[in-house]
Amino acid sequence: MRPGRARAGAILGAMASNPTSERIYQHRLDNGLWLLFEPMPWLPTLSTTLMLPFGASTDPDALEGSATVLHDWLQRGAGALDSRAHSDALEGLGVRRGGGAGREMASLAASFLAAELPDVLPLIASMAAEPRLEEAEFAPARELAQQELQSLADNPTQRLFNELMGRFLEGGPGRSPFGSEAGLAALTTASVRQDAARRLGPDGAILALAGGADWETVKAGAEQAFGDWTGETVSLPDPVRSAPGRSHVQADSAQTQIGLAFPAPAPSDPDVYAYDLALHVLSGSMGARLFTEVREKRGLVYSVGASYRALHGFGYTLGYAGTTPERADETLRVVLAELAKLSQGVEADELERARTGTLSSVVMQGESSAARASRLASDALLQGRARTLEEIRNEVEKVDLKRINDYLAEHPFPDPTVVTLGPKALAEEEAAA
Repeated sequence: MRPGRARAGAILGAMASNPTSERIYQHRLDNGLWLLFEPMPWLPTLSTTLMLPFGASTDPDALEGSATVLHDWLQRGAGALDSRAHSDALEGLGVRRGGGAGREMASLAASFLAAELPDVLPLIASMAAEPRLEEAEFAPARELAQQELQSLADNPTQRLFNELMGRFLEGGPGRSPFGSEAGLAALTTASVRQDAARRLGPDGAILALAGGADWETVKAGAEQAFGDWTGETVSLPDPVRSAPGRSHVQADSAQTQIGLAFPAPAPSDPDVYAYDLALHVLSGSMGARLFTEVREKRGLVYSVGASYRALHGFGYTLGYAGTTPERADETLRVVLAELAKLSQGVEADELERARTGTLSSVVMQGESSAARASRLASDALLQGRARTLEEIRNEVEKVDLKRINDYLAEHPFPDPTVVTLGPKALAEEEAAA
């Protein structure tokens, strides 16, 4: 048995010996909210992710950043509790919170002791169903969003991907969750309240929970907490790719950041598993091709990689390389060459290393109620259904060498959208300009 296959076998053995859920419960509330639950009865904790149907892609025109401000504002007091009282109530129950506003949806995430479910769910629900949206809390919410936007100047990698997505996708899906200076400045209490009335509703929202509770308790708690929630929502625009091209963003820095974006299989496409494993061969570990060829052999970069991303009905890959201005042209050529080379296929040992890495992440995800709740919500949004870890494991196991190489031969990587950020443009960009 090859070492890679032996390692994968050991991981499968660990999955078989560790407790995993074999069922995901689902229910639609009368108001349209989609409820999902995966029991993990061996855990004393429970986690939830509430996806709210508003994001950057549906921000009102000329008010970019409204979703980000609304997401923060609705957490500043809800129902009968003002901002301080609501926060104190959650902290008093030991709730750990997270979330943010994204391109398509906003999210509220929480982890807590399962026994606290009856008290925690109403507090979470009130932020969506009964946000106070008080005048005094608006300015701090907007100022925080403006500070986050300004922080991009000190985060060249984040700024690069922000620019890249705006050039890669047309219209709303390409908008930044950070918003724009003009859009944030134009926001008012009235405009954001109108925005909330337009798209902060239950139809299209997703409530996912995972952890140590039973289905009947979760279902009854969700019905009680969210059943009276009403409001309007808007449809998500379909992501459409812009024509591929290359562009440069001038920045006063000692490094050049290189970003690439190109389409990939949609999340619901059966080929997504073969594609994901191929991407792991390219960039899944320190032994992957990009790291070996671009960094180890040539010493061109301090960081390089590629990862799969998705919006509803649309998959794509983001690539990144950080290097010096003098080596930027060569770095991009080598990265593109490695992408093209992948269509020639992968070796058996590469596939097994990729499979081992993928299955390891599946195992680790199964140990965290927060990770499972987040994955359930994401699957519901992107695939229209939720997958068990067992299903994911089985699909990964089905991908053999012939299947992955047939896929790569039939689907060479498309021309990418390329954006560079640094003190000077690449030679090819200057020639095009």
